[in-house]
Amino acid sequence: MKILTLHGINLNMFGKRDAKTYGTATLAEIDAELKAIGQTLGAEVECFQTNFEGAMAERIHQAYFEGVDAVLINAGAWTHYSYGIRDALAILKCPILEVHMSNVHARETFRHTSVFAEVVRGQICGFGTESYMAALRTAVSLVQKEAQ
Repeated sequence: MKILTLHGINLNMFGKRDAKTYGTATLAEIDAELKAIGQTLGAEVECFQTNFEGAMAERIHQAYFEGVDAVLINAGAWTHYSYGIRDALAILKCPILEVHMSNVHARETFRHTSVFAEVVRGQICGFGTESYMAALRTAVSLVQKEAQ
């Protein structure tokens, strides 16, 4: 089973950004934990981060051709306005889970809307790095159920 984790704009700055909102974990630490948990769940986890919207769309297209089993995406601010990334995600046939470390619904009004909502299976937010881990466990469970 292959799970692709996509990290969007500014997320390479985890560990340096507002610790009250995002905690102190770095992106490398999050990726390492995802890969370790994935291994225990029988899933290979690949992680990809970019600050370039076109590169994100290209990686999503590549995921389609690779036939990944599920996608976790924390697109950062792109979540709230990138119809290009939304349309790329809509091409995928696998479960997609939207992830946010902070509770976006308790923050600025513009963060309350996800343009991805119609194409993702669900959203997990507000639990810091545990949002990613919960999304991974959920994705593995969904893939296993769909395989039955």
